Amino acid sequence: MTTELSADAPSGLLEQARKDYQDLAGRGLSLNLTRGKPAPEQLDLSADLLSLPAGRHTAADGTDVRNYGGLQGLLEIREIFADVLQVPVGQLLAAGNSSLELMHDCLVHALLSVLPGAESRWVDQERIAFLCPVPGYDRHFALCERFGIEMIPVPMTAEGPDMAVVERLVAEDPAVKGIWCVPKYSNPDGVCYSDATVARLAAMSAAAPDFRIFWDNAYAAHHLTDEPAEIADLLAACAEAGNPDRAFVFGSTSKITAAGAGVAFFGSSPANVQWLLGNNAKRSIGPDKVNQLRHAMFLRDADGVRAHMERQRALLQPKFEMVARILETELGGTGLARWTDPKGGYFVTLEVPDGCAKEVVRRAAEAGIVLTPAGATHPYGDDPRDATIRIAPSYPGLAELEQAIEGLAVCVRLVGYEQQAA
Repeated sequence: MTTELSADAPSGLLEQARKDYQDLAGRGLSLNLTRGKPAPEQLDLSADLLSLPAGRHTAADGTDVRNYGGLQGLLEIREIFADVLQVPVGQLLAAGNSSLELMHDCLVHALLSVLPGAESRWVDQERIAFLCPVPGYDRHFALCERFGIEMIPVPMTAEGPDMAVVERLVAEDPAVKGIWCVPKYSNPDGVCYSDATVARLAAMSAAAPDFRIFWDNAYAAHHLTDEPAEIADLLAACAEAGNPDRAFVFGSTSKITAAGAGVAFFGSSPANVQWLLGNNAKRSIGPDKVNQLRHAMFLRDADGVRAHMERQRALLQPKFEMVARILETELGGTGLARWTDPKGGYFVTLEVPDGCAKEVVRRAAEAGIVLTPAGATHPYGDDPRDATIRIAPSYPGLAELEQAIEGLAVCVRLVGYEQQAA
């Protein structure tokens, strides 16, 4: 992040900000930065998927992918992503297109069936709670809210969640059954968990014998620089610490190939894998193995994934660089904003003075620039400071993105100077 917040506004800046906003509102813009969706140009990189498997309908082991069965998913696609997601092939499942579905199902199954190491189903217990690092991913929070799971915010640091807080809460409260983690290029701050954080998560004492880390490694391959971040192997760390069943690892190709027609993955201990397979067998006769085969043919191997993501990076990196450049030009030195400079992932976090985020988002919407609602980065949509705004640069073209970020900066100056003048 750059600059310090809450400087006094020099004379005349509020008047200029009001003029700038009038000009912005008069442009008739219609721009949307709400979700981190791949742009059409990114999706075009995977256009060859549509012509695969080109008459082939058997997997490497002879399985006819057109038929039922194969609940664990095709071996060849699991072999490719075992390296990417740091999960042994035999402990990795390949499923449908959405890792969010897998997270949803794991919660439902934990509520309705006994997890390995558990004494009872979660639904039979008086209270269930999850730790939620903030700022975080709104869809994680929505799952908890959907199932009545209490959410406990935990501050994020530059190395991941504040582990002193996490360790205390997990050790003291048997109702704390899990923690949400986006360990690499986290949503929305871009933080990568340090080796020390991973080791502490794996080894910490837990009052609940069925405590689980929901390790949503959504951006495992989504780098924006020449130096890709590496994170420690959580699954191996848990096994070494004597907590082999602690980690649920999730990932997908959703922002690698076709976002709406990808392959999702679940990895964990052998006991957890058998638990999920046993429950899934009652809801499905098998995943879309035709799609898994086309992905295996298209990506080929882990090196193929990396090469494909370099092509994705070529499209994304200029957008993130533009966001940083405009924010520095328009807001640098004003004392009204700080922002992240992520090395990967899909988001930039903009921090404005306390009490200003909702008003900035409202003013931007009135000027035709739609942003993710302020508060979405916190449980129950409640950012206590009302200071965090998530920017999603991926979908718009460069010209639209430039207009949107310049317009957002106008709104930040207007609301910030109005607050200082009040």
